[in-house]
Amino acid sequence: MKIEIEYEASWRNSFLDGSNDEVLPKKGRKYIGSNTALKKPENYIRRDISLSTVMGILNRLIGEQRKLYQARQDEVYLFKDIESKVSFHDDIKIQNNELVYLRNMSGNTDQNSFTGMINTEDKMFISDYSQEFWGVLMFNVDELLEFIVDNKKIDNCIALDPLVIVDRFTEISKLKALEKDETVTTALKILEAKFEGTNYENNKEKVVPLNLYCSSLYLQLERLSSKYDLSSALTKTGTITGISKRLFTKKDFMNRFTTGEKKKIFGNPYIVKSFEKGEGQVTSMLTKASGTLEITIDIPRDKAKELKKLIDNAGVSSFYLGKKGLAYVTHISTKEVQK
Repeated sequence: MKIEIEYEASWRNSFLDGSNDEVLPKKGRKYIGSNTALKKPENYIRRDISLSTVMGILNRLIGEQRKLYQARQDEVYLFKDIESKVSFHDDIKIQNNELVYLRNMSGNTDQNSFTGMINTEDKMFISDYSQEFWGVLMFNVDELLEFIVDNKKIDNCIALDPLVIVDRFTEISKLKALEKDETVTTALKILEAKFEGTNYENNKEKVVPLNLYCSSLYLQLERLSSKYDLSSALTKTGTITGISKRLFTKKDFMNRFTTGEKKKIFGNPYIVKSFEKGEGQVTSMLTKASGTLEITIDIPRDKAKELKKLIDNAGVSSFYLGKKGLAYVTHISTKEVQK
């Protein structure tokens, strides 16, 4: 028996982790098509037609609505004794790469955006401790190291405004990593003793200035606690909104000072840039294919006629082949396979 299927624009990438052959997790399969997820090369997944794809099509053609793994678990699964006799040939006539924009329905939020009006009258900016606390960010790197080691006094003022703080963190994030000289090493020892488990180095074992500034704010909190009531500077968990011991997250920081919610990400272009040895930078996008899929089932003719009747009765006109695209049956032959 042979079934010929024409298909157009079949998507050959996957945007979810896990497999269709497995039971769905309680919260569903994780979406890995976001900009953040695609920074990891393993999340750019190519998909070709497999036996499971073919069996999914055959089940769809007879009107089966369950997922393939569910149908296979049924004691009276129609193809239980037939799967081993199924083979296929995928004749791709056209294959190209397209830049598509994917909608992200998982509710992720933009790391660097916010919504609503900005409140500059928050207690973090109008309290008696505010200038001494935020003033730490105005130190240059040498002054910051002196502050950590010798508790250098804050002489420079900073405009007490959330956007000014954000801009200063943007500047700090661009500073070059530091070599570990005597002063840097001394400062690290002090911070590591205060904030055990915090990593201040990059993968080249150089010290990241942003990490030092973030921890220095927490160090300043501790030093100011004997003079001021700092409860308004902290969340219920004892942290600074949007600032950890080593990282600054704009969306979380601004969430406290804005009237709107965090800005949701509604989509992104599906594109991955990577460096391949001998080729340089390679840009990968969504792959679409058009062609013909020929399915061969090695069964007696009477069984083939029964299967064809089921397909005809189901009346499936068109369907997806893998992910998206358009596929339809063009010919069914119930003749036995010639060996």
